Amino acid sequence: MKRVLVTHRLTENTQKRLQSITEHQIDFPLNDKLTREELLQRAKGVHGILCLTTDRIDRQVFEAAGPSLKVVSTMSVGYDHIDLAEAKQRQVVVGHTPDVLTDAVADLGVALVLLTSRRLIKAAEVARQCQWTGCQPNFMLGNQLTGKVVGILGLGRIGEGMAHRLRGFGVSRVLYSSRRPNPDAALRVCANFVDFDVLLREADVICICCSLNDSTFHLFDYDAFHMMKRSAILVNVARGDIIKQDDLVKALSNGLIKAAGLDVTSPEPLPADHPLFSLENCVILPHIGSATVEARDAMGHLAIDNVLAGIQGNPLEFPVSLH
Repeated sequence: MKRVLVTHRLTENTQKRLQSITEHQIDFPLNDKLTREELLQRAKGVHGILCLTTDRIDRQVFEAAGPSLKVVSTMSVGYDHIDLAEAKQRQVVVGHTPDVLTDAVADLGVALVLLTSRRLIKAAEVARQCQWTGCQPNFMLGNQLTGKVVGILGLGRIGEGMAHRLRGFGVSRVLYSSRRPNPDAALRVCANFVDFDVLLREADVICICCSLNDSTFHLFDYDAFHMMKRSAILVNVARGDIIKQDDLVKALSNGLIKAAGLDVTSPEPLPADHPLFSLENCVILPHIGSATVEARDAMGHLAIDNVLAGIQGNPLEFPVSLH
């Protein structure tokens, strides 16, 4: 009987599936999630770990698990929380859950564009506090998307999904930038590949949909904001560390860009006293891009499939390349 350590309580449907497994020992957290200390204590001797992005699976965890560990399955598309070099050295396979959350994250990304461009959070607050007195020409003005230029950083599944949705708002052009062109996706959404600097200068709305790596870490710094239009809106549904947050505070405060909508921050959760929360032109959500019943169920089932395949020595449905 193989042992699998699950770091969080999953959705109702996927939790029921885990609890129905009898051929292996499935260790659940006593509460909603394992603490770091509990993860290290309970990892000893496990064959598989099913984790989330909030779990740092580093050398310490690999050492705690020992040679029995065969697979780490993360319930996420991203895997920057897993030490891939350590996994490769220990011959531990890693699985993730791409594609199944594309629609959910793309939907939320468009929602963030609308929240920021039309100042909807502030408008709802004004209405709730009865601070409005009917229609006034200059009351709660925002901007519409018609005729605007959209810039997508990272035209993968989610980037393509956002471009496809934003096309429906009558934007004039879709530009994209990435490590390499993606002509098939570009053709489907009528997007043009440009250098990052061009994307910064020409886009009215920039959507960050790329992965976090050495080349994208703090890619959006004060110099980048200085190149953007003062009317530009920045939306991030990828990873918080792609933006240098102290520089974003300065850019929003000094009017270098108009607004920002963030589903991801660094750290997560963002402290309540962080300066970004004090800015009316910044909307922050608690990393809920994939938070739909449909997406989380699909992610959970895929993560379970990956970890079960891994502990039995079978190929994973969605493995992460360790090369």
